[in-house]
Amino acid sequence: MKQRTILKEVSINGISLHSAAKVTLTLKPAPENTGIVFRRKDIYAKPEIRPHISLISTDLVRNTSVAEGHVKLHTIEHIVSALNGMNVDNCYIEMDADEPPILDGSAKLFVKLIQDAQPVEQEAEREEFSLVEPITISDGNRSIIALPHDGLKITCTSTDDRGSHTQHLSIDIDPETYQSGIALARTFAVYEDIEPLLKMGKIQGGSLNSAVVIKGDKILSEEPLRYKDEFVRHKILDIVGDIALLGVKLNAHIIAVRTGHALNAKLTAKIFEQMQAQKKVSKKSKSKPVETPKLFTEATLDSRRVLELLPHRYPFVLIDRVVETRGEDELTAIKNVTLNEQYFQGHFPGNPVMPGVLQLEAMAQAAGILMLRQVDCNDKIALFMSADKVKFRTAVKPGDQLQIDVKLLKSRGQKIASAKAECKVNDKVVSSAELMFAILPASDMA
Repeated sequence: MKQRTILKEVSINGISLHSAAKVTLTLKPAPENTGIVFRRKDIYAKPEIRPHISLISTDLVRNTSVAEGHVKLHTIEHIVSALNGMNVDNCYIEMDADEPPILDGSAKLFVKLIQDAQPVEQEAEREEFSLVEPITISDGNRSIIALPHDGLKITCTSTDDRGSHTQHLSIDIDPETYQSGIALARTFAVYEDIEPLLKMGKIQGGSLNSAVVIKGDKILSEEPLRYKDEFVRHKILDIVGDIALLGVKLNAHIIAVRTGHALNAKLTAKIFEQMQAQKKVSKKSKSKPVETPKLFTEATLDSRRVLELLPHRYPFVLIDRVVETRGEDELTAIKNVTLNEQYFQGHFPGNPVMPGVLQLEAMAQAAGILMLRQVDCNDKIALFMSADKVKFRTAVKPGDQLQIDVKLLKSRGQKIASAKAECKVNDKVVSSAELMFAILPASDMA
Protein backbone atom coordinates (compact mmCIF):
# COMPACT_ATOMS: atom_id res chain seq x y z
CA MET A 1 0.00 0.00 0.00
CA LYS A 2 1.19 3.51 -0.80
CA GLN A 3 1.49 6.30 1.75
CA ARG A 4 -1.08 9.11 1.68
CA THR A 5 -1.12 12.81 2.56
CA ILE A 6 -3.60 15.61 1.84
CA LEU A 7 -3.66 17.87 -1.19
CA LYS A 8 -4.45 21.22 0.41
CA GLU A 9 -4.50 23.13 3.70
CA VAL A 10 -7.73 23.21 5.73
CA SER A 11 -8.66 24.66 9.14
CA ILE A 12 -11.32 24.37 11.84
CA ASN A 13 -12.06 26.35 15.05
CA GLY A 14 -13.53 25.35 18.37
CA ILE A 15 -13.21 25.01 22.14
CA SER A 16 -10.89 22.45 23.73
CA LEU A 17 -12.49 19.90 26.05
CA HIS A 18 -10.42 20.11 29.22
CA SER A 19 -8.92 23.63 29.20
CA ALA A 20 -11.87 25.35 27.45
CA ALA A 21 -9.36 27.30 25.35
CA LYS A 22 -10.28 28.70 21.95
CA VAL A 23 -8.21 26.87 19.36
CA THR A 24 -7.68 26.81 15.61
CA LEU A 25 -6.50 23.53 14.12
CA THR A 26 -5.01 23.44 10.62
CA LEU A 27 -4.10 20.38 8.56
CA LYS A 28 -1.29 20.76 6.02
CA PRO A 29 0.23 18.41 3.43
CA ALA A 30 3.48 16.66 4.40
CA PRO A 31 6.16 14.83 2.37
CA GLU A 32 6.57 11.06 2.31
CA ASN A 33 7.82 9.42 5.52
CA THR A 34 7.00 12.51 7.61
CA GLY A 35 4.31 10.85 9.69
CA ILE A 36 1.81 12.82 11.78
CA VAL A 37 3.47 15.95 13.18
CA PHE A 38 1.90 18.51 15.54
CA ARG A 39 3.21 22.08 15.38
CA ARG A 40 2.50 24.43 18.32
CA LYS A 41 1.99 27.89 16.82
CA ASP A 42 1.38 29.41 20.26
CA ILE A 43 4.95 28.63 21.43
CA TYR A 44 8.07 30.52 20.31
CA ALA A 45 9.82 28.88 17.32
CA LYS A 46 6.71 26.78 16.66
CA PRO A 47 8.15 23.51 18.05
CA GLU A 48 7.07 20.22 16.50
CA ILE A 49 6.22 16.95 18.15
CA ARG A 50 5.48 13.56 16.60
CA PRO A 51 2.99 11.80 18.89
CA HIS A 52 4.47 8.41 19.79
CA ILE A 53 3.93 5.82 22.49
CA SER A 54 7.42 6.57 23.84
CA LEU A 55 6.23 10.12 24.63
CA ILE A 56 3.00 9.14 26.39
CA SER A 57 2.03 11.15 29.47
CA THR A 58 1.08 9.68 32.83
CA ASP A 59 -2.09 11.78 32.78
CA LEU A 60 -4.43 9.60 30.73
CA VAL A 61 -7.69 10.46 32.52
CA ARG A 62 -10.29 11.06 29.81
CA ASN A 63 -7.64 11.86 27.20
CA THR A 64 -4.45 10.80 25.48
CA SER A 65 -1.51 13.14 26.12
CA VAL A 66 2.12 13.19 24.97
CA ALA A 67 5.05 15.40 25.95
CA GLU A 68 8.55 16.05 24.64
CA GLY A 69 10.60 18.55 26.60
CA HIS A 70 8.46 21.59 27.30
CA VAL A 71 6.06 20.79 24.44
CA LYS A 72 2.85 19.05 25.49
CA LEU A 73 -0.26 17.88 23.68
CA HIS A 74 -3.52 16.82 25.31
CA THR A 75 -6.67 15.09 24.06
CA ILE A 76 -5.22 14.27 20.63
CA GLU A 77 -7.00 10.92 20.29
CA HIS A 78 -9.91 12.11 18.09
CA ILE A 79 -7.89 13.90 15.40
CA VAL A 80 -5.23 11.17 15.36
CA SER A 81 -7.97 8.54 15.18
CA ALA A 82 -9.54 10.30 12.19
CA LEU A 83 -6.21 10.44 10.34
CA ASN A 84 -5.46 6.80 11.14
CA GLY A 85 -8.96 5.63 10.26
CA MET A 86 -8.90 7.52 6.95
CA ASN A 87 -5.42 6.16 6.06
CA VAL A 88 -3.60 9.51 6.07
CA ASP A 89 0.06 8.75 6.85
CA ASN A 90 1.75 12.14 6.46
CA CYS A 91 0.27 15.41 7.76
CA TYR A 92 1.22 18.55 9.68
CA ILE A 93 -1.27 19.59 12.36
CA GLU A 94 -0.87 23.20 13.46
CA MET A 95 -2.57 24.37 16.69
CA ASP A 96 -2.47 27.56 18.76
CA ALA A 97 -3.20 25.66 22.01
CA ASP A 98 -2.20 22.37 23.63
CA GLU A 99 -5.51 20.66 22.77
CA PRO A 100 -7.48 20.23 19.54
CA PRO A 101 -11.06 21.50 19.59
CA ILE A 102 -13.55 18.98 21.00
CA LEU A 103 -16.17 20.02 18.38
CA ASP A 104 -19.17 17.66 18.73
CA GLY A 105 -17.23 15.07 20.76
CA SER A 106 -16.72 12.70 17.82
CA ALA A 107 -14.37 12.46 14.85
CA LYS A 108 -17.12 13.38 12.39
CA LEU A 109 -15.94 16.93 11.67
CA PHE A 110 -12.30 15.88 11.56
CA VAL A 111 -13.17 13.29 8.89
CA LYS A 112 -15.01 15.97 6.92
CA LEU A 113 -11.96 18.22 7.26
CA ILE A 114 -9.73 15.44 5.90
CA GLN A 115 -12.11 14.87 2.98
CA ASP A 116 -12.14 18.61 2.22
CA ALA A 117 -8.33 18.47 2.20
CA GLN A 118 -8.50 15.72 -0.47
CA PRO A 119 -6.31 12.74 0.55
CA VAL A 120 -3.82 11.81 -2.19
CA GLU A 121 -1.51 8.84 -2.73
CA GLN A 122 2.25 9.26 -2.59
CA GLU A 123 5.07 7.22 -4.15
CA ALA A 124 6.56 5.63 -1.01
CA GLU A 125 5.22 2.37 0.42
CA ARG A 126 3.35 2.53 3.74
CA GLU A 127 5.13 0.95 6.70
CA GLU A 128 3.01 -1.67 8.41
CA PHE A 129 3.47 -4.02 11.32
CA SER A 130 1.66 -7.34 11.55
CA LEU A 131 1.44 -8.67 15.07
CA VAL A 132 3.42 -11.90 15.51
CA GLU A 133 2.55 -13.06 19.04
CA PRO A 134 -0.62 -12.46 21.10
CA ILE A 135 -0.50 -9.74 23.78
CA THR A 136 -2.76 -9.54 26.84
CA ILE A 137 -3.16 -6.60 29.23
CA SER A 138 -5.57 -6.75 32.17
CA ASP A 139 -6.50 -4.56 35.12
CA GLY A 140 -9.18 -6.02 37.37
CA ASN A 141 -12.33 -6.44 35.28
CA ARG A 142 -10.79 -4.53 32.38
CA SER A 143 -8.75 -6.18 29.65
CA ILE A 144 -7.41 -5.68 26.17
CA ILE A 145 -5.91 -8.35 23.93
CA ALA A 146 -4.17 -8.18 20.55
CA LEU A 147 -4.04 -11.23 18.27
CA PRO A 148 -2.32 -11.73 14.89
CA HIS A 149 -4.70 -10.83 12.08
CA ASP A 150 -4.65 -9.85 8.42
CA GLY A 151 -5.85 -6.23 8.61
CA LEU A 152 -7.16 -4.27 11.58
CA LYS A 153 -10.19 -5.66 13.41
CA ILE A 154 -11.51 -4.40 16.75
CA THR A 155 -13.92 -6.26 19.00
CA CYS A 156 -15.05 -4.22 22.01
CA THR A 157 -17.41 -4.51 24.96
CA SER A 158 -18.41 -1.33 26.79
CA THR A 159 -20.28 -1.11 30.11
CA ASP A 160 -20.25 0.89 33.36
CA ASP A 161 -19.70 -0.21 36.94
CA ARG A 162 -23.39 -0.96 37.37
CA GLY A 163 -23.41 -3.19 34.32
CA SER A 164 -25.95 -0.98 32.54
CA HIS A 165 -25.75 0.25 28.93
CA THR A 166 -23.64 -2.79 28.02
CA GLN A 167 -22.77 -2.72 24.33
CA HIS A 168 -20.69 -4.98 22.09
CA LEU A 169 -19.36 -4.56 18.56
CA SER A 170 -16.85 -6.26 16.27
CA ILE A 171 -15.75 -4.39 13.14
CA ASP A 172 -13.01 -4.43 10.50
CA ILE A 173 -11.46 -0.97 10.25
CA ASP A 174 -10.92 0.68 6.88
CA PRO A 175 -11.73 4.21 5.64
CA GLU A 176 -15.26 3.24 4.62
CA THR A 177 -16.25 1.45 7.83
CA TYR A 178 -14.50 4.07 9.95
CA GLN A 179 -16.35 6.95 8.30
CA SER A 180 -19.78 5.31 8.40
CA GLY A 181 -19.58 3.23 11.57
CA ILE A 182 -17.08 4.85 13.97
CA ALA A 183 -16.38 8.53 13.24
CA LEU A 184 -19.83 9.81 14.29
CA ALA A 185 -19.74 8.25 17.77
CA ARG A 186 -19.45 10.92 20.50
CA THR A 187 -17.58 10.84 23.77
CA PHE A 188 -19.73 10.05 26.79
CA ALA A 189 -19.67 10.25 30.58
CA VAL A 190 -21.69 8.97 33.51
CA TYR A 191 -23.45 11.85 35.27
CA GLU A 192 -21.99 10.92 38.67
CA ASP A 193 -18.44 11.25 37.27
CA ILE A 194 -18.83 14.82 36.05
CA GLU A 195 -18.32 16.65 39.36
CA PRO A 196 -15.14 14.69 40.28
CA LEU A 197 -13.75 15.39 36.80
CA LEU A 198 -14.47 19.11 37.14
CA LYS A 199 -12.66 19.16 40.51
CA MET A 200 -9.65 17.55 38.79
CA GLY A 201 -9.63 20.42 36.29
CA LYS A 202 -11.00 18.24 33.52
CA ILE A 203 -13.83 18.79 30.97
CA GLN A 204 -13.91 22.59 31.57
CA GLY A 205 -15.04 23.01 27.96
CA GLY A 206 -17.50 20.13 27.94
CA SER A 207 -21.22 20.52 27.26
CA LEU A 208 -24.20 18.54 26.05
CA ASN A 209 -23.23 19.72 22.56
CA SER A 210 -19.92 17.86 22.77
CA ALA A 211 -20.72 14.75 24.79
CA VAL A 212 -23.44 12.30 25.74
CA VAL A 213 -24.21 12.11 29.47
CA ILE A 214 -25.66 8.96 31.02
CA LYS A 215 -27.89 9.62 34.04
CA GLY A 216 -29.44 6.42 35.28
CA ASP A 217 -31.42 5.05 32.37
CA LYS A 218 -31.64 8.45 30.68
CA ILE A 219 -29.45 9.79 27.89
CA LEU A 220 -28.73 13.53 28.11
CA SER A 221 -27.47 15.33 25.00
CA GLU A 222 -28.55 18.08 22.63
CA GLU A 223 -28.86 15.45 19.88
CA PRO A 224 -30.35 11.92 20.09
CA LEU A 225 -28.00 8.94 19.90
CA ARG A 226 -26.45 8.59 16.46
CA TYR A 227 -26.17 4.80 16.85
CA LYS A 228 -28.05 2.58 19.28
CA ASP A 229 -24.59 1.34 20.38
CA GLU A 230 -22.85 4.72 20.18
CA PHE A 231 -20.83 4.20 23.37
CA VAL A 232 -18.95 1.10 22.24
CA ARG A 233 -18.34 2.69 18.85
CA HIS A 234 -16.69 5.65 20.58
CA LYS A 235 -14.51 3.24 22.57
CA ILE A 236 -13.35 1.79 19.23
CA LEU A 237 -12.73 5.34 17.93
CA ASP A 238 -10.41 5.92 20.90
CA ILE A 239 -8.59 2.62 20.32
CA VAL A 240 -7.94 3.55 16.67
CA GLY A 241 -6.45 6.84 17.87
CA ASP A 242 -4.36 5.34 20.67
CA ILE A 243 -2.76 2.58 18.55
CA ALA A 244 -1.81 5.26 15.99
CA LEU A 245 0.95 6.18 18.47
CA LEU A 246 2.86 3.17 17.11
CA GLY A 247 3.81 5.40 14.18
CA VAL A 248 2.97 2.68 11.63
CA LYS A 249 -0.15 0.92 10.41
CA LEU A 250 -1.07 -2.06 12.60
CA ASN A 251 -2.44 -5.41 11.45
CA ALA A 252 -4.03 -7.15 14.44
CA HIS A 253 -7.33 -8.19 16.00
CA ILE A 254 -7.84 -6.18 19.18
CA ILE A 255 -10.34 -7.50 21.73
CA ALA A 256 -11.18 -4.98 24.47
CA VAL A 257 -13.44 -5.19 27.52
CA ARG A 258 -14.14 -1.96 29.45
CA THR A 259 -10.94 -0.43 28.15
CA GLY A 260 -9.78 3.19 28.44
CA HIS A 261 -6.84 5.34 27.35
CA ALA A 262 -4.49 4.00 30.06
CA LEU A 263 -5.10 0.37 29.06
CA ASN A 264 -4.90 1.25 25.36
CA ALA A 265 -1.53 2.90 25.98
CA LYS A 266 -0.18 -0.17 27.77
CA LEU A 267 -1.21 -2.35 24.85
CA THR A 268 0.35 0.04 22.33
CA ALA A 269 3.60 0.02 24.33
CA LYS A 270 3.70 -3.80 24.31
CA ILE A 271 3.02 -3.90 20.58
CA PHE A 272 5.84 -1.40 20.04
CA GLU A 273 8.20 -3.64 22.05
CA GLN A 274 7.27 -6.58 19.82
CA MET A 275 7.74 -4.44 16.72
CA GLN A 276 11.24 -3.40 17.83
CA ALA A 277 12.16 -7.02 18.64
CA GLN A 278 11.02 -8.14 15.17
CA LYS A 279 13.13 -5.43 13.55
CA LYS A 280 16.21 -6.73 15.39
CA VAL A 281 15.48 -10.29 14.28
CA SER A 282 14.94 -9.14 10.69
CA LYS A 283 18.15 -7.10 10.72
CA LYS A 284 20.12 -10.03 12.12
CA SER A 285 18.76 -12.44 9.53
CA LYS A 286 19.60 -10.02 6.73
CA SER A 287 23.17 -9.67 7.98
CA LYS A 288 23.69 -13.44 7.81
CA PRO A 289 21.97 -14.71 4.69
CA VAL A 290 21.57 -18.46 4.50
CA GLU A 291 22.24 -20.04 1.15
CA THR A 292 19.73 -22.82 0.55
CA PRO A 293 20.60 -25.15 -2.33
CA LYS A 294 18.31 -25.25 -5.30
CA LEU A 295 16.55 -28.52 -6.07
CA PHE A 296 18.45 -28.66 -9.35
CA THR A 297 20.69 -26.30 -11.31
CA GLU A 298 21.78 -28.41 -14.30
CA ALA A 299 21.26 -27.08 -17.80
CA THR A 300 20.17 -30.53 -18.99
CA LEU A 301 18.60 -33.54 -17.29
CA ASP A 302 18.95 -37.19 -18.33
CA SER A 303 16.25 -39.79 -17.73
CA ARG A 304 17.65 -40.70 -14.30
CA ARG A 305 17.40 -37.10 -13.08
CA VAL A 306 13.91 -36.76 -14.57
CA LEU A 307 12.79 -39.75 -12.46
CA GLU A 308 14.36 -38.17 -9.37
CA LEU A 309 12.33 -34.98 -9.87
CA LEU A 310 8.98 -36.38 -11.03
CA PRO A 311 6.77 -38.66 -8.92
CA HIS A 312 5.52 -40.47 -12.06
CA ARG A 313 6.62 -43.99 -13.06
CA TYR A 314 6.07 -46.35 -15.99
CA PRO A 315 3.90 -46.17 -17.98
CA PHE A 316 3.14 -42.53 -17.12
CA VAL A 317 6.52 -40.83 -17.38
CA LEU A 318 6.07 -38.65 -20.47
CA ILE A 319 9.43 -36.83 -20.38
CA ASP A 320 12.55 -38.65 -21.59
CA ARG A 321 15.01 -35.86 -20.84
CA VAL A 322 15.45 -32.10 -20.60
CA VAL A 323 17.74 -30.94 -23.38
CA GLU A 324 18.00 -27.24 -22.50
CA THR A 325 17.15 -24.74 -19.73
CA ARG A 326 17.17 -21.03 -20.48
CA GLY A 327 17.60 -19.05 -17.28
CA GLU A 328 15.04 -19.73 -14.56
CA ASP A 329 11.92 -19.38 -16.72
CA GLU A 330 12.24 -21.59 -19.83
CA LEU A 331 13.19 -25.13 -20.78
CA THR A 332 12.91 -27.63 -23.60
CA ALA A 333 12.22 -31.33 -23.01
CA ILE A 334 11.70 -34.23 -25.39
CA LYS A 335 9.50 -37.30 -25.50
CA ASN A 336 10.27 -40.05 -28.04
CA VAL A 337 6.98 -41.55 -29.19
CA THR A 338 7.52 -45.26 -29.97
CA LEU A 339 5.26 -48.01 -31.20
CA ASN A 340 5.78 -49.79 -27.87
CA GLU A 341 3.61 -47.25 -26.01
CA GLN A 342 0.77 -49.13 -24.26
CA TYR A 343 -1.93 -46.67 -25.31
CA PHE A 344 -1.42 -47.41 -29.03
CA GLN A 345 -3.09 -50.81 -28.53
CA GLY A 346 -6.46 -49.14 -28.22
CA HIS A 347 -5.84 -45.63 -29.63
CA PHE A 348 -6.46 -46.60 -32.36
CA PRO A 349 -6.05 -50.18 -33.70
CA GLY A 350 -4.64 -49.94 -37.22
CA ASN A 351 -4.16 -46.17 -36.94
CA PRO A 352 -2.08 -45.40 -33.80
CA VAL A 353 -2.35 -41.78 -32.59
CA MET A 354 -0.97 -40.31 -29.34
CA PRO A 355 -3.93 -39.14 -27.21
CA GLY A 356 -4.10 -35.36 -26.86
CA VAL A 357 -4.58 -35.67 -23.10
CA LEU A 358 -1.15 -37.36 -22.86
CA GLN A 359 0.44 -34.52 -24.82
CA LEU A 360 -1.15 -32.20 -22.26
CA GLU A 361 0.28 -34.35 -19.46
CA ALA A 362 3.74 -34.22 -21.05
CA MET A 363 3.52 -30.42 -21.12
CA ALA A 364 2.43 -30.39 -17.47
CA GLN A 365 5.35 -32.63 -16.43
CA ALA A 366 7.82 -30.38 -18.23
CA ALA A 367 6.26 -27.30 -16.61
CA GLY A 368 6.45 -28.99 -13.22
CA ILE A 369 10.17 -29.61 -13.66
CA LEU A 370 10.64 -25.96 -14.60
CA MET A 371 8.85 -24.83 -11.44
CA LEU A 372 11.04 -27.13 -9.33
CA ARG A 373 14.00 -25.14 -10.60
CA GLN A 374 12.61 -22.21 -8.60
CA VAL A 375 12.30 -24.12 -5.32
CA ASP A 376 14.89 -23.69 -2.56
CA CYS A 377 14.36 -26.97 -0.73
CA ASN A 378 14.08 -30.72 -1.32
CA ASP A 379 11.17 -33.12 -0.89
CA LYS A 380 8.87 -31.21 -3.27
CA ILE A 381 6.67 -32.30 -6.13
CA ALA A 382 4.78 -30.42 -8.84
CA LEU A 383 1.02 -31.10 -8.95
CA PHE A 384 -0.90 -30.30 -12.16
CA MET A 385 -3.99 -28.21 -11.33
CA SER A 386 -5.66 -26.89 -14.49
CA ALA A 387 -5.30 -26.19 -18.20
CA ASP A 388 -6.57 -23.32 -20.34
CA LYS A 389 -6.49 -22.43 -24.04
CA VAL A 390 -5.75 -26.05 -24.98
CA LYS A 391 -5.36 -26.66 -28.71
CA PHE A 392 -4.56 -29.82 -30.71
CA ARG A 393 -3.49 -29.15 -34.28
CA THR A 394 -1.84 -32.23 -35.78
CA ALA A 395 -1.87 -35.94 -34.94
CA VAL A 396 1.24 -37.35 -33.24
CA LYS A 397 2.19 -40.88 -34.37
CA PRO A 398 4.76 -43.54 -33.52
CA GLY A 399 8.27 -42.50 -34.53
CA ASP A 400 7.66 -38.80 -33.82
CA GLN A 401 9.80 -36.93 -31.32
CA LEU A 402 7.88 -34.39 -29.23
CA GLN A 403 9.81 -31.23 -28.48
CA ILE A 404 8.15 -29.65 -25.44
CA ASP A 405 8.88 -25.94 -24.91
CA VAL A 406 7.73 -24.41 -21.61
CA LYS A 407 7.87 -20.81 -20.43
CA LEU A 408 6.95 -19.73 -16.90
CA LEU A 409 4.38 -16.89 -16.89
CA LYS A 410 3.66 -16.20 -13.20
CA SER A 411 4.82 -17.57 -9.88
CA ARG A 412 3.40 -16.87 -6.42
CA GLY A 413 5.61 -17.58 -3.45
CA GLN A 414 7.11 -20.79 -4.84
CA LYS A 415 3.72 -22.42 -4.35
CA ILE A 416 1.52 -21.79 -7.39
CA ALA A 417 2.61 -21.02 -10.94
CA SER A 418 1.29 -20.75 -14.47
CA ALA A 419 3.17 -21.57 -17.66
CA LYS A 420 2.75 -21.57 -21.42
CA ALA A 421 3.67 -24.80 -23.19
CA GLU A 422 3.92 -26.07 -26.78
CA CYS A 423 4.55 -29.50 -28.27
CA LYS A 424 6.34 -29.55 -31.62
CA VAL A 425 7.19 -32.25 -34.14
CA ASN A 426 9.82 -31.25 -36.71
CA ASP A 427 9.50 -27.62 -35.50
CA LYS A 428 5.77 -27.61 -36.22
CA VAL A 429 3.40 -26.92 -33.32
CA VAL A 430 1.09 -29.90 -32.78
CA SER A 431 -0.48 -28.86 -29.47
CA SER A 432 -0.36 -26.03 -26.92
CA ALA A 433 -1.85 -24.96 -23.60
CA GLU A 434 -1.58 -22.62 -20.63
CA LEU A 435 -1.13 -24.60 -17.42
CA MET A 436 -1.40 -24.00 -13.70
CA PHE A 437 0.24 -26.19 -11.10
CA ALA A 438 1.21 -26.24 -7.44
CA ILE A 439 4.39 -27.13 -5.58
CA LEU A 440 3.65 -29.30 -2.55
CA PRO A 441 5.70 -31.21 0.02
CA ALA A 442 6.05 -34.81 -1.12
CA SER A 443 4.73 -35.87 2.28
CA ASP A 444 1.34 -34.35 1.40
CA MET A 445 0.97 -36.96 -1.33
CA ALA A 446 1.75 -39.89 0.96
